[in-house]
Amino acid sequence: MESIDKKCTPLKREYDECFNKWYSEKFLDGKESNDCTAVFKTYQKCLREALKEQGLTKMIDDARPAIGSVFNDSDN
Repeated sequence: MESIDKKCTPLKREYDECFNKWYSEKFLDGKESNDCTAVFKTYQKCLREALKEQGLTKMIDDARPAIGSVFNDSDN
């Protein structure tokens, strides 16, 4: 699956691969440390920039209270 912006797709694929490997090889064996944090943060940064460029950040922020989301960009 592609990311919301083509420039983020390689990072999405890298994160998906890392997560799937971690989940199947470590998490399911009871090891909870996540080895994918660094690549996730890089992918997340790319997503934030893409959402901002596409003018979607305000719409997402406005929708968060309606869906009960407690997340915001200042949490990172």
